[in-house]
Amino acid sequence: MRFVRKAAIPAAALLLTGLAATPANAVDKVNSKKLRDAVTVNGILGHERVLQRIANQNGGTRASGTAGHVASATYVKDTLRAAGYRVSEQEFTFPFFRDLAPATLTAGSASYPTDTFTYSGSGTVTGTLVPTTDVQVPPPATPGVTSGCEAADFPAAGDAPAVALIQRGTCTFAVKAHNAVAAGYDAVIIFNEGQTGRTALVTGDLGEVFDIPIVGLGYADGAALVTAAQAGPVTVKVSTSTETDLDATTTNVLAETPGGDPDRVLVVGAHLDSVVDGPGINDNGSGVSTILEVAKQLSALKVKPRQKIRFAFWGAEEGGLLGSEHYVDTLPDADLAKIFANLNFDMVGSPNYVRFAYDGDGSAYPGTSGPPGSGEIETIFHDYFTSQGLASGEKEFNGRSDYGPFIAVGIPAGGVSSGSDGVKTEAEAATYGGTAGVIYDPCYHKACDTIGNVSTKALAELGDGAAHGIYTLAMTRTGLFPDGSLRAARAAVAKAPASESPSNRPATALDRIKS
Repeated sequence: MRFVRKAAIPAAALLLTGLAATPANAVDKVNSKKLRDAVTVNGILGHERVLQRIANQNGGTRASGTAGHVASATYVKDTLRAAGYRVSEQEFTFPFFRDLAPATLTAGSASYPTDTFTYSGSGTVTGTLVPTTDVQVPPPATPGVTSGCEAADFPAAGDAPAVALIQRGTCTFAVKAHNAVAAGYDAVIIFNEGQTGRTALVTGDLGEVFDIPIVGLGYADGAALVTAAQAGPVTVKVSTSTETDLDATTTNVLAETPGGDPDRVLVVGAHLDSVVDGPGINDNGSGVSTILEVAKQLSALKVKPRQKIRFAFWGAEEGGLLGSEHYVDTLPDADLAKIFANLNFDMVGSPNYVRFAYDGDGSAYPGTSGPPGSGEIETIFHDYFTSQGLASGEKEFNGRSDYGPFIAVGIPAGGVSSGSDGVKTEAEAATYGGTAGVIYDPCYHKACDTIGNVSTKALAELGDGAAHGIYTLAMTRTGLFPDGSLRAARAAVAKAPASESPSNRPATALDRIKS
């Protein structure tokens, strides 16, 4: 999952503000109990175990561009075909990247914990460390450091090897790296900004390929190097070993219900790929396994949906939502206009979880509301959890998962999530249990994201929520809008230019991974 979360709001406040601001729900109330009873934790875990075995047999990863992803796609296709779905596969190219060896960073005899940025170049550089002119040590109280965002931030590198030291903040990592390259630097170190929640070793996705080594550093180590460099010359050695294939191929797996109105399509998605560094059994094996089990049980129960359901298992999400973006970008206009809603399930088994619904109406995160209808989808999930005596919070609707390309063209969207790399607050711990001050998934994007990392309690609660949301939108007569019109939903999608969408998709992957 690619996602940047803003400052958390106490869970109780999130729930109250989200429900209070949401307009009257136009969606029919439906009884999803049979489906929820059929979608069990054991069923979901059955798929998770297969994905774990696939990772075990393929170097510990299921990343797009690897044999592990191919095997994962084969399993999903076989399972859906056996359940009676029409299955297709959409191939596309993308830039594949992986580390061949861990990055290293030394200054004199001292070694520093570091990591390679995605799409960093390979090589070893020994040179003088040069901080940008606008680093801020100590940092400001709120994020906003502009280090490296302007060409003027970099002293001239000169002819001798030089390594730029840049502080996280404001602009994208790629902008900082481009400015360093333009100023003549041979390697780049980006250290964290320093506020609460922004002190750990930082790394990220550059969104495009660079020729020089680019690595991350924690705030304390970066601040120490800034101080040392200001006192006198500091020589550092940066080493990376990477592999990049600009024309790698991967696929989206798509499956449709035989029945349902073909002019009223509900797209239900989860990304199938893991990061290269781990098996991705929570991120996002949990979402994949949940919607795969929902699809299987819908067929077993012989449910006849009013709307056609299209299940989508996206490739290359970890590279920047590339699979879902490719799907939306290449969909003919007539087919795009038939999609009345998108549901996205990206991580539903986090061990230190919260029951999040995407903030479709922007009540908790002003300025990030989705297209009309997204607030109604949000309410479906909040109302469901309330009916079960369960609290639910709100997750920023910022377009940083596979619903992003859909809302960018005006399609209403929503879903539930258990959380990724955000830190659980005291208020959230009091409401949901778990440990305050610890991220929702401590194995996020790591090799330890195995089946032992998945919370069965989270799977049970969010899995039922997912099943309810899917069933509700598949069976509603009236739709998402107060006038009760699914036709209005389709018309809104057909007329909404991407440039006028409330939450526009950035033009390139690098814009999604903010510094």
